Amino acid sequence: MAKITYIEHNGTEHTIEVENGVSLMEAAVKQGIPGIDGDCGGACACATCMVFVPEEWQGKLGSIEPMEETMLDFCEHSAENSRLSCQLIASDELDGIRLNMPQSQH
Repeated sequence: MAKITYIEHNGTEHTIEVENGVSLMEAAVKQGIPGIDGDCGGACACATCMVFVPEEWQGKLGSIEPMEETMLDFCEHSAENSRLSCQLIASDELDGIRLNMPQSQH
């Protein structure tokens, strides 16, 4: 299980425990975290679950698949450290990660 902190654009923090093997989007939606909508249900087809991942955590995440990269290319607030939380799977390695959300997701 991993403790994941989601940080809204206004600085409000939400820390939840996520079971290993569950997507960070699914966990956030089930816990009612504002700013993570997951409109497509985790199909990597909407980018309403985008998060900014701090550089020190980048190496602990799986690589970006072409579909995710394409969705991020269409996001107006996408940055180099953007990822879709539906594509990030909880593991012990992610315990303590802090994810920021863009202003567009509030």
